[in-house]
Amino acid sequence: MHNPIGVIADGFQQGLWDGLRLAGDLNVQGVQLYAVSGEMNPKTITTDTKKRLKEELQANRLTISALCGDLGGHGFQDRSVNAEKIDTSKRILELAVELGAPIVTTHIGIIPEEENHVYQTMLEACEELGVFASSLDAYFAVETGPEPVDRLKSFLDQLSTNGVSVNFDPANMVMVTGDDPVQGVYTLKDYIVHTHVKDGKKLGFVDPRNVYGKLGYEPMSHAAIAEMVENGTGFRETPLGKGSVPFDKYFQALQDIGYDGYLIVEREAGTNALGNIKQAVQFLQDR
Repeated sequence: MHNPIGVIADGFQQGLWDGLRLAGDLNVQGVQLYAVSGEMNPKTITTDTKKRLKEELQANRLTISALCGDLGGHGFQDRSVNAEKIDTSKRILELAVELGAPIVTTHIGIIPEEENHVYQTMLEACEELGVFASSLDAYFAVETGPEPVDRLKSFLDQLSTNGVSVNFDPANMVMVTGDDPVQGVYTLKDYIVHTHVKDGKKLGFVDPRNVYGKLGYEPMSHAAIAEMVENGTGFRETPLGKGSVPFDKYFQALQDIGYDGYLIVEREAGTNALGNIKQAVQFLQDR
């Protein structure tokens, strides 16, 4: 496996600049950066911040793999707020291109089974963003997990460009939909432009609406989800190699489709952020 390895700088929970330093200490090649608020907000980022970012990346021997542009809410399911979200997403795409990392990862909301008005609303938003991304030679990359990969592929196939593509996260699939991430790679092979490396287990039935939300649906509280996990139902994120992602077959599948992009460690659970990320990076470096 010769893919470059990276981490999400914000995952260290130490702020942007310390996150870059900690990433450099781990001898990884890349970082993904959140670009929604704070210093990296595309609408307010300063020239000084861009200059310092370039200097810190060089000092820590890092390249940006992608920006994260997840705007929360229900993705692009609500037509009444889509104009603002689409505009913000375009600004994040422009910043990504300026920084030499023309990929923005995001969640677009759960794609409905039926091609109803919510489906059409999401399709229209993604069509506009896909055309815009393509005009910049960039990608707006949808993260896997909220719906089965066959449904995601069918949705993407209806768009006129591949400007909206895929950020592949195998753990989201095994934890929520129960999809096979190996088959998922082959199914989405024409769309995968970025990946997150995470592991986890599905412990019982999981309603994706409780994880990702849905327009008009009130999801379970975080406390209720935590209790469900504690009781052995739902799902649990685990250290790499301790969950249900079959990494040997998964990495082989990525190799089979010719994916040569980043493997970006994402750890969202546990209290020892640095230790969790170190373990994950070591797991990848040892392969």
